Amino acid sequence: MGADENKSKGRANVGQKGKGLISEFKKFVMRGNVLDMAVGVIVGGAFTSIVTSLNKDILTPLLAIFGGTDFSYLTVTLGSGENAPVLYYGNFVTAVINFLITALVIFCLIKMMNSIGNRMKKKEEEAPLKPATKKCPYCMSEIAAEAVRCPHCTSHLGQDEEKTQQ
Repeated sequence: MGADENKSKGRANVGQKGKGLISEFKKFVMRGNVLDMAVGVIVGGAFTSIVTSLNKDILTPLLAIFGGTDFSYLTVTLGSGENAPVLYYGNFVTAVINFLITALVIFCLIKMMNSIGNRMKKKEEEAPLKPATKKCPYCMSEIAAEAVRCPHCTSHLGQDEEKTQQ
């Protein structure tokens, strides 16, 4: 009977560990970082298709004007015969151009975002700082801004009642 109880306790622990794993996974997936990353991957996929279209439909034909050839049809046949392997190096050149265009666009976006961030920082830094000193309203001496009592006339500062009494 003792062995049966141990077996049932072991099964219960496995079930609890499984539920804990699932709840931890749910917590992990629902965190903002993971959702942001998922959105980034989806947007990145859409962005890649836009850049591929830009390269394939606009840049490659323009480059073909100057080079006289379309990169996607550049091939090298290794050997002879019907079953000879073919290297489509034109597609590789197109993929390299896609990569370079994507990298350039991302670089420009990051550079633009950094310059906007730097402008915002400069505006924050340009905000006037609190003065380090102030004048005592009683004796007109210059004192520290944090002072609550004037070191010259010993008046309490920041209390209008004392000013009217003196």
